This record gives sequence, structure tokens and C-alpha cells, in this order.
Amino acid sequence: MTMDKSELVQKAKLAEQAERYDDMAAAMKAVTEQGHELSNEERNLLSVAYKNVVGARRSSWRVISSIEQKTERNEKKQQMGKEYREKIEAELQDICNDVLVKSGKNEQ
Repeated sequence: MTMDKSELVQKAKLAEQAERYDDMAAAMKAVTEQGHELSNEERNLLSVAYKNVVGARRSSWRVISSIEQKTERNEKKQQMGKEYREKIEAELQDICNDVLVKSGKNEQ
């Protein structure tokens, strides 16, 4: 089922209230993919969604980084921490690239 712009915006608002920022970002991403210029409210929703999605991953990155430093004597645990940190870094990079590509397309 394809949702129109107003339904997607409503879904994003609902996701925000439920603190489900990945869902909020997905809804607002779908709005941007429709190719229409975003209103101030829609830009704000997009910004809030991605700010929280990125913020959660940054927090995870800091926690894992700290754990990684504390496990310097245990090579296996340190390797596991390193791999997990790299996974989080890749997610962050994908999220940031995604929003930059979307915003770049809308400015053209």
C-alpha cells in the first residue's frame, strides 16, 4: 500500500511520539522521495528523525569504544568490541550518506 504525503507525515508524527525514530526517519525519507519541496514542518520532522537516529548510534559508539578501551588485556573481547564498533560506524555512515543524498536531490 502506497501512502500519500499527508499519511507519511502523520506516520512520522506518530513514530516521534512513540520515540521510534528509525520509523520516523523512514516515513520522512519516503516523503522526500516523492520529490515535492518540503514544508518547514516536514523539514523539521526530517531533522528530528535523523538527529535522533544518529544520536542513538553515536551514543552506542561511545559506549562500545569505552568498553573496547577497558578490555585491552583481553584480545578476544577487544576484537569483538572493535567489530561491533565498526558495524555501528558503518550504520552511521550509511544514515548520513542517505540523508545527504536525499537532501541533495531535493535542492536540484
